[in-house]
Amino acid sequence: MEILPKIDFPGEDGAEMTGSIRRRLVHMLAVALDLKIDAGQVTTLDWQRETLLEILIGLFSEKLVDSVRQGMPRRYVEHANDLPLLRGQLDVMRQFTILAAKPSRLACRYDSLTADTALNRIMKAAVARLVRIPRTADNQRRLRELAFAYADIADVPRSVLRWDEVVPDRTNGRWRELLNLARLLLGERFQTTSAGCSDGFSLLFEMNTLFEEYVARMLKRVLVDTDLRVVSQGGRLYCLETEDRRALFQTRLDILVKRGDEVVQIIDTKWKRIAARMEDAKQGVSQGDV
Repeated sequence: MEILPKIDFPGEDGAEMTGSIRRRLVHMLAVALDLKIDAGQVTTLDWQRETLLEILIGLFSEKLVDSVRQGMPRRYVEHANDLPLLRGQLDVMRQFTILAAKPSRLACRYDSLTADTALNRIMKAAVARLVRIPRTADNQRRLRELAFAYADIADVPRSVLRWDEVVPDRTNGRWRELLNLARLLLGERFQTTSAGCSDGFSLLFEMNTLFEEYVARMLKRVLVDTDLRVVSQGGRLYCLETEDRRALFQTRLDILVKRGDEVVQIIDTKWKRIAARMEDAKQGVSQGDV
């Protein structure tokens, strides 16, 4: 079941409007998640027939296949083992204490290059979660190829994936987009079917939050060459204080536009349409919005 947000496209209806809504929603996600979707990828997507989930799986699997073909990120891991031959450096303290009675073993300390990293474990978890979901042949084929490519990477449950260990640097900078997509696809809420033992898959977006992030990032692009800067979820001032100067009711504004330390403009975002009806003096703005 696919429930799309309400976005009006005058002159369009049916499958054409559905495709336009999906295209617009993916555009908003791309801006909010710093995803680069080139014109070639956009034109090849079947916006009118494929669901949003199928489209996102296609974007993720295609980008991941391209990155894996260029080489998985690797890192050096320190090891300390007792080996029959010297490898790396000799751990003198351990050799002449614990292994003093075992001259056939050498206490070695060495580094080895491995692909079993936190980043690759996250990618494998995403592939494993998605591999049985796609309906299109291209998505199925790419995910099977990726499952084979990640066969030697450790299986780690989503709940214990070490996102904090992935530090963007010059060696894995091109993986930042994939990391954002994987976080999106692995962050869904689970639902269990009412009969049988199969797990359902749901991918949900809170449109208020997505729209707020989209507006903030678009505004940053517009103001990039000016002396103005955009602060999201800023403010943090308090509305009231008690007689003993204790602050109450902290504010958290959606968007602040600043020039230096001066607040030039305050912006509040709402995922709703202003009603252009003459008989509605409030034009669809509710008391809660105010």
